[in-house]
Amino acid sequence: MGSEIMNKAKYRSPFKMFKELGILLALLALCAGLSIASPYFLEGTNLINILRQISVIGILAVGQAFIIISGEIDLSVGSVLALGGVVAAEVTAKGVDPILAVLIALLVGGLAGFTNGILVTKFRINSFIVTLGMLSVARGITLLITGGMPISFNSVASFLGGGYISVIPVSVIIMFAIVMLGHFFATRTVMGRNIFAVGSNKRAAELSGINVVKVKLINFTVMGILAALSGVILAGNLLSASPSSGSGYELDVIAAVVIGGASLAGGEGSIIGVLIGAALLGVLRNGFVLLNISAYWQVVAIGVVIVAAVGLDQLRKH
Repeated sequence: MGSEIMNKAKYRSPFKMFKELGILLALLALCAGLSIASPYFLEGTNLINILRQISVIGILAVGQAFIIISGEIDLSVGSVLALGGVVAAEVTAKGVDPILAVLIALLVGGLAGFTNGILVTKFRINSFIVTLGMLSVARGITLLITGGMPISFNSVASFLGGGYISVIPVSVIIMFAIVMLGHFFATRTVMGRNIFAVGSNKRAAELSGINVVKVKLINFTVMGILAALSGVILAGNLLSASPSSGSGYELDVIAAVVIGGASLAGGEGSIIGVLIGAALLGVLRNGFVLLNISAYWQVVAIGVVIVAAVGLDQLRKH
C-alpha cells in the first residue's frame, strides 16, 4: 500500500493536467470577456496592477497549498500576515536595521507557524481549531503592539512591497520566484512527494517510513514565514503596517488553492494551478472594478466560485 501511495504522489494523472488546463481556459475566457467589456483591461498599467494585487495572495497560496495537500488547513494566514508587517515596522521604528527587522518578522511568522504545527502534530488538535485560535491570538498581538493604530513603514525594506525593477513590481518578482521554487519542491524532491503521500493516506505514509510529524511541522512553519513575508510586502506597498491588514485573506487564499485544483481532502493539488487560481480571483476582482459593479458582489461571486470548485471536485470523486 505504501508504494502505491508514493506512486500516486509522484506521477500526475492526465485528468490532473486536464484540470489545470480547464482552470487556465476559464481564466483566458474571463480575460477575453473583460477585454471586450472594458477597453482598459488590456492596458499595460492595468495588467501590472492585477499582478501586484495578486502577488500577496499568490505567495500565501503556495504555503497554503502544501498544507491542504497534506490534509490540513491554516486559517491564521491573514492574522500572521498582519503580525509580520507590524513587527517589521515596529522594530524598524525602534532603530533596528530594516533588513534585520524583516528577518525578525520572518522569525516571528515562522514561530507562529511552528506553534500551529506542534499543536496539530504533538497534541493532535484539529488544524481548523488550532489555526482558528492562532487567527485570534496573532490579531490580538498586533493590536497590543500598535494600540490599534497603523505604524509607518517607509524604509529600505519597503522596497519589497513598493519597489519596481524596470516596470515590474518587486512583489510580483518575489511571487513568481516562490511559485517556481514551490513547483520544483513539489515535483522534484522527496519531501515534496512525501507531502502528497501524507495527504493521500497518512497511515500508509507512516508505514512507508515517512516522518509525518516532520512533514506537517515544516509545512506550517513555512506557511508562517510566507505569511510574515507577505505582511512585509503589503506594508511596504502601503508604506504603513496596519493591525487590520490581511483581514479576510484566509478566504481568498483557500479559494485560490481550491480553484487551482487542490482537494480539501488532501493528496491532490499543484503549485501552478494555485497561481492560476490566484490570477483568476485577481482578474475577477479587477473586472468588478472596471465594470463599476458593487464590491459587495465580489464577495458573493468568490463564494459561488469556491462552492462550485469544491462541488466539481466532489462530483469527480464520486
